[in-house]
Amino acid sequence: MPSQSPEQTGPRLWEQHCCLPLLPSADISELARYPLGSYLSVNVGYSPHSTRDSLVLLDQFRRDALADGRFRLVERIADAVEPDPDTVALAFDLEDSGPLGGDLDNVKMFYDLGVRSLLPSYNYANAAGCGCLDAEDTGLTAYGRDLIRTLNAVGMFADGSHCSVRTGLDIADITEVPMIYSHSNFAALRAHPRNITDDQARACAGTGGVIGINGVGIFLGRNEPGQRAERIEAIADHIAYGAMLVGIEHIGVSSDFSFDGDDFNEEIARNPEIFSEEFTRYGPLQWTPPEDLLGESEVPGLNEVLIGRGFSDAERAAVFGGNFARVAQQVWRD
Repeated sequence: MPSQSPEQTGPRLWEQHCCLPLLPSADISELARYPLGSYLSVNVGYSPHSTRDSLVLLDQFRRDALADGRFRLVERIADAVEPDPDTVALAFDLEDSGPLGGDLDNVKMFYDLGVRSLLPSYNYANAAGCGCLDAEDTGLTAYGRDLIRTLNAVGMFADGSHCSVRTGLDIADITEVPMIYSHSNFAALRAHPRNITDDQARACAGTGGVIGINGVGIFLGRNEPGQRAERIEAIADHIAYGAMLVGIEHIGVSSDFSFDGDDFNEEIARNPEIFSEEFTRYGPLQWTPPEDLLGESEVPGLNEVLIGRGFSDAERAAVFGGNFARVAQQVWRD
């Protein structure tokens, strides 16, 4: 029997995006570092992956999660929004439309396998639209617009993270339900192309959507290995800024933690055409681990920091999980 996961020590956590190694051999038990009662969305593919690649990952991750016993697969809205104190609710996401293979019917297929969010383009332009690292930004293509309409019809989150400014604004213009930025910070606080503009944030909030603040060092401006506590403070800065800009009801936490950090840093170095100097010039990426959100941590955790900044119980509950749970109920379909 696997060892028990940690218990929640604060508000319920909704982690809208984190990453295991994108290999069938990935150790699903690593996800048990998140507290019991949490909701997790785990990546199962981005731009280099084919439909078959992502289906293989999904099959293995689902099998391993059920065999472990500490996870429950999200099949209905209630599986995610009604916490079970004895398990971690597990769903999946796609960080690019490439794994659809150009076939919009595959959105429903992936939804039926537990994928609950998808972003059109990862860093660079593809058949759906432009990415955040593109020099020319023409927004969503005709196919990309059809993709957003299909996501709405199926009940899957349309996600603007990693997309270009114009693509993100186009998503907000086309969607008929709340969109999200699953793991994006504010360019006003940290000028990095992966961070979003105030206009993008306002447009997302205008749909009723939520922006999940991530804990990646280069997007926070705190990427030194010894800046673990500083990364937590920077996350709190972005939460406070977002609450001021668009309202606390539109802000969440979505750390983008990579359980394969060393492998991912090697992947960045091997594939400059996907990541560019904007990812490589700061040295190896540093992440904010699950323990620094609500679990036991060597530094003051995010919940503790937000308490110290005067965020109320209700505000912290909204940021850590309530806001994403609300929009899931508006977007997903049983």
